[in-house]
Amino acid sequence: MSNPVTSYNPAETSNLLSGKDEVKGTKVYSPAGDDLGHIDDVMIDAASGKVVYGVLEFGGFLGLGSDYHLIPFGKLRYDHARHGYVTDLTKAQLEGAPAYSDDWRTNRDWQQRNYDHYGLPPYWI
Repeated sequence: MSNPVTSYNPAETSNLLSGKDEVKGTKVYSPAGDDLGHIDDVMIDAASGKVVYGVLEFGGFLGLGSDYHLIPFGKLRYDHARHGYVTDLTKAQLEGAPAYSDDWRTNRDWQQRNYDHYGLPPYWI
């Protein structure tokens, strides 16, 4: 089976746009098809207008006991066959992500650690 993350073809989706409400609730899968959770929200950089994080909700039941992780949006690729996003991140990587505090939106040190954890350059560079 091909890996949807590496076989992603931007030409197939370059003319498609999605609103925030369409992205919210979309499932997130591992390349093997494991259900990792769903997008609870997206975070947008006010200065550039770029979507920089998908807020992944996983675990729990009906929102109780769920964990939330801010995934750099560059780690998510839409897979039309699955009608959801695919990421190359493992459950262990998600569980080992930096915990965030109330100031994460303005805390560049935390944001840098988060991007480092996921192996991507920060969105502001």
